[in-house]
Amino acid sequence: MLKINRQTDYAVRVILALAKRGEGARLSSADIQQEMLIPKAFMTRIVAKLSRSRLVDTFPGREGGLMLPCPASRITLRDVVEAFEGPILLSACLDVKNEDDCPFQANCPVSPKWGRVQVAMMREMASITFEHLVNESLGIPVVVPGLV
Repeated sequence: MLKINRQTDYAVRVILALAKRGEGARLSSADIQQEMLIPKAFMTRIVAKLSRSRLVDTFPGREGGLMLPCPASRITLRDVVEAFEGPILLSACLDVKNEDDCPFQANCPVSPKWGRVQVAMMREMASITFEHLVNESLGIPVVVPGLV
């Protein structure tokens, strides 16, 4: 089964919680954890990874918390998924470097189809911004070109 891991799902929730508050808003990890129903055991690792990936800015101390480093319109679902999952590859055959890696590469009817599906999926994830997700959560219709 192809699916994102639990940490990735929780990371999307963290970014969404921050995006809902608007640009420049700062929230504590505890508030996000409670609002988005994220187990405490995951929160520290998720925040650390989001910070390393430059998807959140962190501020220590009593008045600290998390903040988006840029507008939610510039952060995509693809950004978060790739930060946690690494490069997304639907099939190992899409990562073939030379004919020794796959004896069927030259005449394979399947590999180009996987490539098309891969490109479509990546394009869709890159077209979904957290601004879109916030607007949808508020009932504001969102039109994303090419999104079905």
